[in-house]
Amino acid sequence: MSVYGWVILGSITGPFLLSFDRKVAFYKYWKALFLAIVPVAIVFLIWDEYFTINKIWGFTPRYLTGYYLGHLPVEEVSFFLIVPYACFFIYEVLQSYFPNFETQRLGQILGFAITSSGLVFGTLYMENWYTASACLCAAILTIGLFFVKRVAWYGRFAFSYLVVLVPFLIVNGILTGAVTDEPVVWYSADHIMGPRIYTIPVEDLFYNYAMLLPMTALYERFKRIANPIKN
Repeated sequence: MSVYGWVILGSITGPFLLSFDRKVAFYKYWKALFLAIVPVAIVFLIWDEYFTINKIWGFTPRYLTGYYLGHLPVEEVSFFLIVPYACFFIYEVLQSYFPNFETQRLGQILGFAITSSGLVFGTLYMENWYTASACLCAAILTIGLFFVKRVAWYGRFAFSYLVVLVPFLIVNGILTGAVTDEPVVWYSADHIMGPRIYTIPVEDLFYNYAMLLPMTALYERFKRIANPIKN
């Protein structure tokens, strides 16, 4: 198996096996999860394909199986299904095991932080495609869902997003060269700001956020439709 493949397998094994835990019972939400992940994943795969073609980022062949969908390695395609699964598992675990944790203030802090930093970075680095697209997308989504719609679940999302940063930094660290001779996923220096969290471009924080936020909106909507009384 490829290095990227092992990363994907490691990301899904624990969350999948623990999905049948009685307290969390994450398997009960699989339908809502699937309906939430797929449409957003398609958009991000199109984004990914376009940036790969234009060499905004790319992949080191020695760490891949060699199978592709378009210009994307199959491992990269699976990333947009596996990683959100693991993130939403954590989202549900936190709600089940910490139901009384106060998340409103946390949500306000994250909402203002993402919006302000996203607008500043995205505007200052308009010529950097990855910086501008990831940061502005995160900021605009936050404005729409947090400031305009004022969705009730944003605080819970903020809590889980901050917790998810721990495994996120591990996974992305491996993919960006923390433990390999070359990065599994590389980025063009012309399209990122430059600052990194060890080997991870800062833009990845906004990119991951921009992927998970609309998925959460759809996930909460489909959960509510399936169980309107509970939700």
